[in-house]
Amino acid sequence: MTDKEWIMLITMGVYMVAMVAIGVYYSHKNKNTDDYFLGGRKLGPVVTAMSAEASDMSGWLLMGLPGVAYACGIAEAPWTAIGLAIGTYLNWLLVAKRLRRYTVVADNSITLPDFFSNRFKDKSKILMCVSAVIILIFFVPYTASGFSTCGKLFSSLFGVDYQIAMIISAVVIVAYTAIGGFLAASTTDLVQGILMSIALVVVLVFGVSVAGGWNAVIENAQTLPGYLDMFKGYDYKTGTAGSYGFLPVVSTLAWGLGYFGMPAILLRFMAIRDEKELKFSRRIASVWVVISLAVAVLIGVVGMTAVSRSTMVYQAADGTWVNNSESIIVELSKLLAEHGWLAAIFGGLILAGIMAATMSTADSQMLAASSAAAQNFFKGKLCPYASNRVTMLVARGGVIVIAVIAVFIALDPNSSIFRIVSFAWAGFGAAFGPVVLFSLFWKRCNKWGALAGMVTGGAMVFIWKFLISPLGGLWSIYELLPAFILASLALVAVSLMTKVPDQEILDEFQLAASKVPLEEIAGE
Repeated sequence: MTDKEWIMLITMGVYMVAMVAIGVYYSHKNKNTDDYFLGGRKLGPVVTAMSAEASDMSGWLLMGLPGVAYACGIAEAPWTAIGLAIGTYLNWLLVAKRLRRYTVVADNSITLPDFFSNRFKDKSKILMCVSAVIILIFFVPYTASGFSTCGKLFSSLFGVDYQIAMIISAVVIVAYTAIGGFLAASTTDLVQGILMSIALVVVLVFGVSVAGGWNAVIENAQTLPGYLDMFKGYDYKTGTAGSYGFLPVVSTLAWGLGYFGMPAILLRFMAIRDEKELKFSRRIASVWVVISLAVAVLIGVVGMTAVSRSTMVYQAADGTWVNNSESIIVELSKLLAEHGWLAAIFGGLILAGIMAATMSTADSQMLAASSAAAQNFFKGKLCPYASNRVTMLVARGGVIVIAVIAVFIALDPNSSIFRIVSFAWAGFGAAFGPVVLFSLFWKRCNKWGALAGMVTGGAMVFIWKFLISPLGGLWSIYELLPAFILASLALVAVSLMTKVPDQEILDEFQLAASKVPLEEIAGE
């Protein structure tokens, strides 16, 4: 490797060591499972906001989204960004405060499966078990996408074997997550969110400079048919304008529905120390998301001029298409590093930002999945009298097991980060989104309705993705939208056909919706 590549690698290494050090620091603050899984509900508003959004965006923000914009123009990528921005704001506005209150009312629930079980007084624990299974099913491939991002990063930059790089990255993420728990994950997410912001801004400014200014970017983009049209886009395989009509736009905007069911984000709502601070957190989160998504899309467009398309998206000798557009930020970082040792440090920080985006999501995913296994399966069903120490050991072991499975899934270097994330996102949005919303705002919702919604949403994501969507035409819409709608209908129909909730459940619903201070509720 060159001297500049060594500087970049050392910069990234220092960052990774710092993340593990944070995990070690917080390992001494985990006195019980409430601390390990939910930080003892002590998060401040800034950490809550930044950790929620950093845990959401993943390497998809710095690689997946710019890659789609680079290859296909401003059709799919911007509409996806708009849907996510709207979903972020509505989730903070509608769900955050009510969920924070209701999880205290419902026997101080510390995980999402806990909340579902306690909300409906489900003594059979069927809701807890089903929701825990869903978390494990969809979080494992989501985690795998994070590991894949790290592998692609090191492989494309330093020529390191993809699989070795991916495994080493996974080991670092597992280390600080298993050791430090929720507080470590949230604190590192704050640091990573800041680093992601720096990376985005530096890359955009540098990319515009390399491209020769905004005018050069626009002029070059106009040479590709439909590239700058939000209702067409560019088909790089045919070299012609695409078509992005009403149905694809609505389908893509549906990405925003995923927020209502994303456990990693919902846990941050549950963990904030004071419900009154959620308004401030909402403002921080909304502003950060809008700016970050917009900059990520612009980087893809700018990169199309700054980096030759013949090296990123091209047809191989055997006729197959090669699309390396998801590494556009990596390529821009390489160009930056050529401008001296100081620039190489900035290049290393940018690449550390990609690592940050990946790690901030992977740690939250593994923690949520391990909490489902330890708190909800092990303690909730198998060993209800297990001590906090034993449960925490099971949780830490769960992080390791989940990571091992994710590593095997991520062994294929040709997997698309954008596509893997979109499928897992749809799974959570459809399986949990309707259940969360109706649980919080409809008192007639009962256990059987929630179960029907959960199963219908999760199953329809698979059915639509692999059986219906391949039919093409009107059926090729993003699976989250039809699955979310059908899950909602199933929830309402089954709730109305079955028994009205008991008075105790209705009383708790009213208490959660009231303005009684949480301090009084918790002290009852």
